[in-house]
Amino acid sequence: MIHGAVPLLHDYLIHSASRLADKVALVCNGRRVTYAEIDGRSNGMAQSLTSGGVERGDRVMIFADNTVETAISVWAVLKASAVVCLVNPLVKREKLDYLLNDCRPSALITDQHLRPAFVAPAQNCGSLRMVIVSGPIENDELKGLPHATRWEKVAERTLSAPTRNSIDIDLAAIIYTSGSTGDPKGVMLTHRNMTAACTSIATYLELCEDDVILNVLPLAFDYGLYQMLMAFRAGARLVLERSFAFPAQVLQVIKEEKVTGFPGVPTIFASLSELKSLTDHDFSSIRYVTNTAAALSLKHINMLRATFSNARIYSMYGLTECKRCTYLPPEDLKRKPLSVGIAIPNTEMWLVDENDKRVEPGTIGQLVIRGATVMKGYWGKPEATARKLKPGPLPGEQVLYTGDYCRMDAEGYLYFIGRGDEIIKSRGEKVPPKEVENVLVNIPGVKQAAVVGVPDELLGQAVKAFVVIEQGRIVGERQLRMECQKRLESFMVPKSIVIVPSLPMTDTGKLQKVALS
Repeated sequence: MIHGAVPLLHDYLIHSASRLADKVALVCNGRRVTYAEIDGRSNGMAQSLTSGGVERGDRVMIFADNTVETAISVWAVLKASAVVCLVNPLVKREKLDYLLNDCRPSALITDQHLRPAFVAPAQNCGSLRMVIVSGPIENDELKGLPHATRWEKVAERTLSAPTRNSIDIDLAAIIYTSGSTGDPKGVMLTHRNMTAACTSIATYLELCEDDVILNVLPLAFDYGLYQMLMAFRAGARLVLERSFAFPAQVLQVIKEEKVTGFPGVPTIFASLSELKSLTDHDFSSIRYVTNTAAALSLKHINMLRATFSNARIYSMYGLTECKRCTYLPPEDLKRKPLSVGIAIPNTEMWLVDENDKRVEPGTIGQLVIRGATVMKGYWGKPEATARKLKPGPLPGEQVLYTGDYCRMDAEGYLYFIGRGDEIIKSRGEKVPPKEVENVLVNIPGVKQAAVVGVPDELLGQAVKAFVVIEQGRIVGERQLRMECQKRLESFMVPKSIVIVPSLPMTDTGKLQKVALS
């Protein structure tokens, strides 16, 4: 038993349940669940995990959709002093097999409808002591799985959780990156990392228990997971949807639940901008809209300002390795629309050149982050960790070298340029793909754009653009090229432009440029 312990991540649920037991904490798939029920069921499940052999520091993988069962399972794993590892339900069998063998979890929590993906990997994973399956499943279907049992059986309401064993430097989660440049890497985050991030973000968003937060993002995506963590921290209500696949249905939910917070990513806002009925909906309840994953184009910023006229629009930037780096105060949106903002509270940032020297304002450099949110490292990958975590300015500390290239203006506002491995070197010049993409997306009729470098004997790398046109619009390659020539330096104008029906995306809605290259 840890005496005088500082708050851990699951204390968010415990404290809110003690204050607001009968308040609806979660709305999902037509179900309305109170703080007391989530607290009680997660207690019961935590007891089942520990009695099943899950020990302090063990990993527990949750491979499931956005459901009530998934939400309760997250809190149960934390209460069991274990490490939660959420995996997107869209992951295929081969990748799940890799993740299980990399993470080596003691337990797997999943759902019956994902059986074709999880059965063989679970049978091949020697570390598993138990498999917990939600949904209607026959006894025969559980055969062959290590100590398989039904979710409902292990998550019965209980007043007390297992003995509290963790302290705040213990791991709370391993969140796998999308793996667009190779095998996925597990980002190790402690309770301190995650509570520091929640506190910082909730501070500038001014979250309170009156908020109703919509989450259409996977809980396996850290941006989606933090919506639940921050909602429960504030004692707010979380409206959990499986996805944004049916926008009209989600917009109806916003009205019915009187949603106050709408977190999104550029692909969601691009889909929103195409809805002809957008102006027919009532968004007066929405207090704030947030964006991350990629910087918003000016066109989508203007759409959000017009659509959510009563809301504060937050353009943000971050990466899994430190959760959030920056936010743009809404009052600066008109003045600096393309900036991703200033450092979040309790975080420092600066830019360095190839020789690790800080660069002057207006100069492109690699972003370095210092703060309590910086990860412990990559699970089982010390060499990859050493490339990201390096000695900081003060003795004994480590800071995060993000690998992302940005510039900072004289007022300290950051402008994202591109990932280090995305910068295109053409004719001896450095071409930031984001700058070309911004020009393309702001051409009338263009929905989305992605720019990559491709090998070229003469140029070294040639700039190639892939463009998605809005439904019902006619825009040709010649028109796109002419607009680029008007607005870009000659070495930035794409050598080739390909009009495509859609762009490849990761499971979390991020553009997957490796598929284009």
